[in-house]
Amino acid sequence: MTVERPLHIACIMDGNGRWAASRDLPRTAGHTAGEENLAEIVRLAVDRDVGWLTVFGFSTENWVRPRSEVRHILGLHEKLFGRIQELNELDVRIQWIGRPFDSPSARTPRYVQRAIRKAINDTAGNTGMVLTVAFDYGGRAELMSAVRAVRAAGEPVTPESIDKHLYLPELPPVDVMVRTSGEQRVSNFLLWQGAGAKIHFSDAAWPDFDADDLDRAIALAR
Repeated sequence: MTVERPLHIACIMDGNGRWAASRDLPRTAGHTAGEENLAEIVRLAVDRDVGWLTVFGFSTENWVRPRSEVRHILGLHEKLFGRIQELNELDVRIQWIGRPFDSPSARTPRYVQRAIRKAINDTAGNTGMVLTVAFDYGGRAELMSAVRAVRAAGEPVTPESIDKHLYLPELPPVDVMVRTSGEQRVSNFLLWQGAGAKIHFSDAAWPDFDADDLDRAIALAR
């Protein structure tokens, strides 16, 4: 079925570490290459009139990784949210999805919080593609948060009330979920929003995910 509203592509950016290992490089080099490729995919998605691009940057489960690797990934996310000039030139509006900063379980460092807030504010006037970065995010955590909020509001638990209390209620349903590096699972990513999505599994590690792969994913919905 053809999607009439703006297309929503969601990407599980997997395989950075394996990409690095296959080249005898440290895992951090793979994450750096992945961040650089994300910038390229954003440009490609804009060229293809994708309305919403949501990427899984860092999950609630990723905090158990080695501390040095986590620090490197945090630095890359600070850099990602700092690409304000390029995002504005592309007319891309950036937003973030994850455990609220004031939540007792949230773990996003303050310097990353500042970068996120600044990116959101500095691109708020853009009217093109919406780039949503999932950081300190887990689909189960989001659903539990929504149900708690529904009950606290004294509302019945229905699909409509859960929709209203998700982290980003304005995030549309996912049309195509992308998973790279040969893995065939959705890994706790946008469980509610992606319930009816088609899935494009790519054998390419995320740093090698390219225009042809993106076009194959888009073709599933158009």
